Amino acid sequence: MDILAGPIDEKLFTLGSLPMNEIKMSFGGNAYNEACILSHFGVDVDLISKVGNDEAGNRILQKIHSLGISTAHVKIEKGLSTSINIVLFDAQGERRFLTSPKSSQRALSEKDISDTVADCPSVVCFSCMFISPLLDIPAMERLFRKIKENKQRVLIVDMTKAKNGETIQDLQPLLPYVDYLLPNEEEINKLGCGCIEENAKEFLRLGTGCVIVKRGKNGCTVFTQENTIPVAAFPTDCAVDTTGAGDSFAAGFIYGLLKGKSLTECAQFANATASCCVEHIGAVDGILSIEEPMRRYEILHNLVGGKQNGEK
Repeated sequence: MDILAGPIDEKLFTLGSLPMNEIKMSFGGNAYNEACILSHFGVDVDLISKVGNDEAGNRILQKIHSLGISTAHVKIEKGLSTSINIVLFDAQGERRFLTSPKSSQRALSEKDISDTVADCPSVVCFSCMFISPLLDIPAMERLFRKIKENKQRVLIVDMTKAKNGETIQDLQPLLPYVDYLLPNEEEINKLGCGCIEENAKEFLRLGTGCVIVKRGKNGCTVFTQENTIPVAAFPTDCAVDTTGAGDSFAAGFIYGLLKGKSLTECAQFANATASCCVEHIGAVDGILSIEEPMRRYEILHNLVGGKQNGEK
C-alpha cells in the first residue's frame, strides 16, 4: 500500500505541520503495478507475491481479484506485516520514500517463487531485483536458471537501486539467463563505473540479451549487440508524480513484446505508457485502459517510424 502526499518542500522538516495539495492511498509495488496495467491492456496476468494476514494484505488481495488477476500464487504469511510505504513527491514530481524493512516487500524468498515456476507462462517479468534481501545473487541465479529451463520463456528483469554495493561483475552469473534488462539511469550507473553506454555494453558482454535504459523525460535507450537505439519520450508538461513510471514503462514494453512489435516499437509503447502514468498521482491511476497509451504510441510511431538503424 502507498500513502502519497505532496508537493513537499524543505519546510516539512521545520514546521509542525504542512498542508498538502494531495494526500491519498493507493495500491502499489513493482509487480502489482505492472500486473495491474497489463490487466487493463487485456493481458492475462499471474502475480507471484506475498502479503501478510492483515488489513492491508486483505485489501490488496481483494483489489487484485477485482482486476481479474490470479491470486493463486500470492502467498499469505501469518504474522507478517504487509508493506505500507509513505511516498512524498515534490513540485517536479520527484519522490522520496519511507519504507518498512521488515514488511512483506522485503520477505519474498526464493521458495515463494520457485514453487510456482512450473506454472509460469511464456513471458516472465522479475520485477523486484534488489528489493528483498532474501533474493540475493545466488538465489536469483537459481531462480533464473529454473525459469529458463523452458527455452521458450522470455525473462525480463526490472530493478531498483542496488543496496549492498553490487556491481555488474557481481551479477555476471545471472546475466546469460536475462533476455531483457530494464534499469534506469541511476540504477545502471550505481552498478558500473563507466557511462551509461559503457555499463550497458558491459551487461551485453557478460551475456544479457538486451538492455533498455529508462531515462525519464528523455525517453529510453535500447542497447543490443548490434545497435544503440535512442527512443524519444512522449512529451508532457503535466508531470505531477513519477511514482510507478518505471513500472508503467515495463508493462508497456512487455505488452509490445507480447504483440510481436520490434524493439523500437516496444520502447515507443513503453514511453507512451509511462507518460500517462506521470500525469496522475499514484502509480497506476493514470492508466485505466489501453486507449490513451495506444494513441500516444501511434503519435510517436508516426513521427519516428517503427524500426531504426537496421534494428533486428
